[in-house]
Amino acid sequence: MGDTQSAPATKSGALADHGYFFVGGRYVNIGERQLMAGQMYVQYLVPLEVRQPHPIVLIHGTAQTGSNFLGTPDGRPGWAHNLAALGYRVYVVDQVGRGRSGSFPDIYGPYARSAAKDLELLNTAQELHTLFPQAHLHTQWPGGPGRPGNAAFDQMFAQQVEFIASAARTEELMFPALEALLEKIGPAILLTHSQAGVFGWKIADACPDLVKAHIAVEPNGPPFYDVSFHGGEIWYKYGEQRVRPWGITRVPLAFDPPISDASELAVRQQETADGPGLIKGWLQTEPARQLPRMQRVPSAIITGEASFRATMDHCTSKFLAQAGVVHTHIRLENENVRGNGHMMMLEQNSAEIPPVIDQWIQRSVLHR
Repeated sequence: MGDTQSAPATKSGALADHGYFFVGGRYVNIGERQLMAGQMYVQYLVPLEVRQPHPIVLIHGTAQTGSNFLGTPDGRPGWAHNLAALGYRVYVVDQVGRGRSGSFPDIYGPYARSAAKDLELLNTAQELHTLFPQAHLHTQWPGGPGRPGNAAFDQMFAQQVEFIASAARTEELMFPALEALLEKIGPAILLTHSQAGVFGWKIADACPDLVKAHIAVEPNGPPFYDVSFHGGEIWYKYGEQRVRPWGITRVPLAFDPPISDASELAVRQQETADGPGLIKGWLQTEPARQLPRMQRVPSAIITGEASFRATMDHCTSKFLAQAGVVHTHIRLENENVRGNGHMMMLEQNSAEIPPVIDQWIQRSVLHR
């Protein structure tokens, strides 16, 4: 698999193997310099006892790197180790153009960076600001509300990195890198978080034989339009531009009947919300085009009780259902996992979530 060190003993048990490698990448000339573009860093963990037939690939979200899954900001094992302890071979990536994959504005274009206040408002201390109805339910950030001065927040914010400003450009770059990874390691389960959800939908649609399942943890959404939160009686607003013109992605999907341009997707907004604290989503007008290739891939959406995504993940679920994609929407409070925000893999009860994921895999992937 690549160069390794001796197997480490971790809080979740010993590993038989661990190491890293790169996939993708090609040489490009920028002026007089020869550089490499498109490469993706991949770290792997192999448990002493591999009990699961399919590996899991963990793909982080905006401004993050694979460190998101390797440990928590208060020093506990991360999801990568939790899943390895359940018997999975685990692969953790840094997105193309970010972190250990390399940041090259000359190649990829302008970069952006998240501010501490942005994370506090929606991800780590939403209970102090209540910009959306579920915010007050947040209880799981280590040491209390996550804001500057909270030790766990400071650790988490220290690992934030610059990211390619163009979301569409990132999607274009991630597809060939993920395809190269799956061709190298064989068919795998994808676990995506937040921004990375769009990568999972695309690769499942384009390469269904390489994707055993897609677990989308609070995927980028809702379909078509972005939402901003304002609190008060009119607590959310939709943007005017279709930022995900293909519904759940910025890059083309294989709809049936086929279309050559996303503008051919006619959409409508729900007249009424599905329940209190939920936004009114956008769907295709009927008859809806189907996503037959994605229908071959078992899929799940996982949503935290106190996340801003709790207001909108049902919209992604309804979009998938309308396109004929059979999937499961897991709301963690229904699994007795309570109080989580968007960064659930870093929160106090983070270790309670991989067993929920594993149960879904056993039920919906291995025994389907």
